[in-house]
Amino acid sequence: MAEEQARQRDVVPKPSVLFLHPDLGVGGAERLVLDAALALQARGCNVKIWTAHYDPAHCFAESRELPVHCAGDWLPRGLGWGGRGAAVCAYVRMVFLALYVLFLADEEFDVVVCDQVSACIPVFRLARRRKKILFYCHFPDLLLTKRDSFLKRLYRAPIDWIEEYTTGMADCILVNSQFTAAVFKKTFKSLSHIHPDVLYPSLNVTSFDSVVPEKLDDLVPKGKKFLLLSINRYERKKNLTLALEALVQLRGRLTSQDWERVHLIVAGGYDERVLENVEHYQELKKMVQQSDLGQYVTFLRSFSDKQKISLLHSCTCVLYTPSNEHFGIVPLEAMYMQCPVIAVNSGGPLESIDHSVTGFLCEPDPVDFSEAIEKFIHEPSLKATMGLAGRARVKEKFSPEAFTEQLYQYVTKLLV
Repeated sequence: MAEEQARQRDVVPKPSVLFLHPDLGVGGAERLVLDAALALQARGCNVKIWTAHYDPAHCFAESRELPVHCAGDWLPRGLGWGGRGAAVCAYVRMVFLALYVLFLADEEFDVVVCDQVSACIPVFRLARRRKKILFYCHFPDLLLTKRDSFLKRLYRAPIDWIEEYTTGMADCILVNSQFTAAVFKKTFKSLSHIHPDVLYPSLNVTSFDSVVPEKLDDLVPKGKKFLLLSINRYERKKNLTLALEALVQLRGRLTSQDWERVHLIVAGGYDERVLENVEHYQELKKMVQQSDLGQYVTFLRSFSDKQKISLLHSCTCVLYTPSNEHFGIVPLEAMYMQCPVIAVNSGGPLESIDHSVTGFLCEPDPVDFSEAIEKFIHEPSLKATMGLAGRARVKEKFSPEAFTEQLYQYVTKLLV
């Protein structure tokens, strides 16, 4: 009987799933989109990704394993100097992308999975055959910007309304953490009747297991024993200055002999088209010079997957500096590579990191971070102990198998 049921499941047509994403780059959202697409493809679904921008040289290597199509990259990303009007442009690009897919691309699909920008959802209501829509909310966009002037509040008012209204039009809404679920309920007052489910991001562990770490001689000066690693995009909200300030505090806590063996690598996604990336990188370099840290810090921009895995393999600990991070995939990557994580005690890391077991959760304060770093320097065995616990935690709570099965169930339930 069980074999007969299995055979029946095999002959049931698999869903055709189309992913719609604004800009397929190297951020955490892109990592999740690719992992989700690969997961559904592994379950036999016909998967395609459509995006407004895709550069294979500036994207995760796994993107080359999927059919990725691009439309609308000619549309502006901002209006004038300083990236103004980015939200409006993102909405226009996604709406155009949805219209293109629906009316010009001749695509057949059952389910649309979109994220970040919900403005595209109403477009799919225009389809002759009803498309089911799954929206993955990384975090409400209206909370990601400041409203420090009357004009800015006026500009954002219709955008915020559109985000809330169109998000509620999705057939299924998923979020990346309990933290984001609580923020969702608090932020979108008109959607209080909706209870989004939590689907934790996972790791494509195959890519980590298959890479042979390379030597870091070209990145790390000789004689450095304690390698600290920060991985985040070059954006001010990621609070990369906290890592540099903690390094300054650490200098005052260590003997000169131990200090000379410390080195920090600030690695992160960097896009020359994004003004903030360019500006913040220069700000960080200036801060290093002013703090006399030039010999103790290396900046690495838009590094490869192999470099990332090699860095995680070799470092003493990872410094994860954003506050109220929606989830954060970096702690999972670090823990899987048996590397402890020092993170801010808010947001997603409260759910991913087990304090004092797989790393340390600290106040966003340079002194607190430096005290945590110091423990690894004075107790070298701590890295191995916490590293083993970290990998076990990722396998238990954030396995790719659980992620794949959960996502597949959400997709198939939409078609019942």
